[in-house]
Amino acid sequence: MKGQKRSANDIHAALTDDILHEILLRLPEKSVFSFILVSKRWLRVICSSSFRKDYHARWRINFHLLGFFVCNHLYLGRSKHGIRRPPSERALHLLSTCEEGDNLLVSGIPKQLGYFIDSSNGLLLFGRHPMTYSVWNPITKQLCRLPQPQRYYKSLCIAFFSVTEECFDDIIHYKVIRARCDCRRDEVNTVSIETFSSVTGTWKHYTLTCSSTFALRPWAVATVLSGVIYWFATQGNLAVYDPRLGDRRIVLLKLPDGKISQDYDECVLGEAPDGLLQYGQSSTSGMEIWVLEREGNSFSSNMQSQNRWNLRYKLSFKAMWKQNPDCAKNSKEAQILSFLPQNSEYVFIRAGWNIFLFHLKSRRLTLIPYLGRDSSIQWDDSQVMPYFRPSWPRSCLCP
Repeated sequence: MKGQKRSANDIHAALTDDILHEILLRLPEKSVFSFILVSKRWLRVICSSSFRKDYHARWRINFHLLGFFVCNHLYLGRSKHGIRRPPSERALHLLSTCEEGDNLLVSGIPKQLGYFIDSSNGLLLFGRHPMTYSVWNPITKQLCRLPQPQRYYKSLCIAFFSVTEECFDDIIHYKVIRARCDCRRDEVNTVSIETFSSVTGTWKHYTLTCSSTFALRPWAVATVLSGVIYWFATQGNLAVYDPRLGDRRIVLLKLPDGKISQDYDECVLGEAPDGLLQYGQSSTSGMEIWVLEREGNSFSSNMQSQNRWNLRYKLSFKAMWKQNPDCAKNSKEAQILSFLPQNSEYVFIRAGWNIFLFHLKSRRLTLIPYLGRDSSIQWDDSQVMPYFRPSWPRSCLCP
């Protein structure tokens, strides 16, 4: 009928995917994210790789830092009569850098789940080693309390990663791997692990074998790149494990120059934009950034001969403070914290309670303002880990 108002359903039907694409490109990110709930069609358009690429090109958005979790290693794996956290010190510290980080703390949910362990694709892994773990999605507010593992590990290290190839619905699936860290003096070439899959909802036990004797560093969190797991091991090695292969092997990869750091909080791994593994290590004097150049694509026992480390950056902290006098006013001994996701040109650096973003090429420091610092944080015994929200939502409806 002439003059009759069109319903919301009529307007929705009249919008082609191309028109919807162009309209959403002009809206701020917060609004776009809220529209994924309108319908499956809107979800498919927003999560498509073409829209994500166009939106990033228009708005220059690549990642979103919500804050830094502070993990005190003194309380991990403590014995019955070991060091206990005093009541004055909070179990969970989040140094919030934005409103979303503030909301994360206000929600109160993380405080109920123990200590922060790791994050992957926006998911958060909390728990109390060695038997209690929970995964929380701050975006969907979905909380999953994992069943108790089958085996007790007095000392262990963790790997936590999302599994996109096992996405059968709009839920982000993930795996948690617990690896036993043997503190025995006799040398071994095997390691016991348990893997939890969100698809099956169960833990499975495996024994991994290596051609050489080795030991994993306890309480370390793995770096996972393209499904391959990298753990710091003893004697200046990385222990490399690809769970997608059926042979259950661990391969050792020597760190550059055979470096052996006893303070492994100052050794970090990351991913370069080209997908290569990068390694950073800092000492009291300065910092080095190395990249692992691939000369072979296969995962094999001779990985060391198929790859080589190249030194990409080397700098002196003294020169860094001299070049950035405004940041050096309250400077203390610095240490590397983390790489940015898929970005080899920036690293986070901590000096005292100050956290900086450092551009390796220009050697410029930028102070990161945050909320949440208090006197109970024991900086020297803690690891500071950045938490990023996914740069863009994903869906299995997308091509």
